[in-house]
Amino acid sequence: MNCGIPVTKDTYWVGVNDRQTDLFESIWPLPRGVSYNAYLVADEKVALIDTVKNCYEADLIGKIQGILGKDRGVDYLIVNHMEPDHSGAIKVLKGFFPQMKIVGNAQTKEFLKSFYAVDDSDILVFKDGEGLDLGTHKLSFHLIPMVHWPETMVTFDWATGVAFTCDAFGGFGTLDGGIFDDEVDMGYYEGEILRYFSNIVGRYAPQVEKAIQKLKGLDYKIIAPSHGPIHRKNPNYIVEQYARWSRHETDCGAVIAFGSMYGNTQKVAEQVARALSAEGIEHIVLHDTSRSHPSFIVRDIWRYSGLVLAACTYNMILFPPVQTLVEHLKNKNMKNRILGVCASYSWSKGVALKALKELAASGGWELLEPQAEVKSSPTPEDLKLCDQLGKNLAQRLKACQSAAG
Repeated sequence: MNCGIPVTKDTYWVGVNDRQTDLFESIWPLPRGVSYNAYLVADEKVALIDTVKNCYEADLIGKIQGILGKDRGVDYLIVNHMEPDHSGAIKVLKGFFPQMKIVGNAQTKEFLKSFYAVDDSDILVFKDGEGLDLGTHKLSFHLIPMVHWPETMVTFDWATGVAFTCDAFGGFGTLDGGIFDDEVDMGYYEGEILRYFSNIVGRYAPQVEKAIQKLKGLDYKIIAPSHGPIHRKNPNYIVEQYARWSRHETDCGAVIAFGSMYGNTQKVAEQVARALSAEGIEHIVLHDTSRSHPSFIVRDIWRYSGLVLAACTYNMILFPPVQTLVEHLKNKNMKNRILGVCASYSWSKGVALKALKELAASGGWELLEPQAEVKSSPTPEDLKLCDQLGKNLAQRLKACQSAAG
């Protein structure tokens, strides 16, 4: 994919695939990389919509020149979002296309100045709903603040029905040949879209709901995000998934996340999992918090209604990998979860159990009985409590599923 790929009339994907970066934002693992999607609309005037990370400027410019030729330049750069994985090529592009004006909103302008010292004379500021005429293509700009930065906006092309949504509806993973939802394995990408949503955007779920309502006012035919596949076959599907996730709607299933130094707390977690399975719960995911990155655990917790946390006490505190997960969960403002907790200790009774119960209180979650607390290694009586916890959680999950219809 060394040249631009047509998306629709006069519109091209000119993005790049990043297979070198291991951690997105230096936090989130990228086992299969990530794409930075930029788009070029070549009309009477030429508009580039978003850019790429700053180590891929040459690839971006090469694609642009492959479409326009070397004698024609870019008139406008539309900045939907200022995070550097989308704006990192701005200074190089401005040097390459000196006549290019940079388009954004008032918040964009402040970020352009603070990140790249862009001169005021090079910036065009538009308000919510205002637009830009390229000739045949009429673009309008729709602000969706805090999805997930304050300046974020959607660019809509009224001629083609393409909504350029930047981080909204995007996900991890490079585009390996295909760039559209009908060309790739969407089973994989949907999981990575949810991991992206739950860890990066999910905290701002109320703002996401507002953004979706605004998007529904547009007659979109294609959703073109800044990461992951372009949705042309069924764009409504990914919008509805986002809507479900932002409403904290869940599937019937459970995540069991445990922290165990020597395997005793793992036995507790596995006993709960067995009880859930025996009660007919099919979707059960176990995560060892010492080995699963929190982003994958948070994704699965966002997907399923039930959560069991099992942790030992470590140096008078909650086992650190579980504590890290708990802090992530508090930050995400997740709602409507059913929580079971199990704790273990050898000489500091109550420490881990108290910390786990506080999570339920802080999130307004339903806390189930019984709450097993194991001394050193689980006894048969302890395992019976874990078994009962699994049965109780299964009953609640089935009740929620029935209520959902």
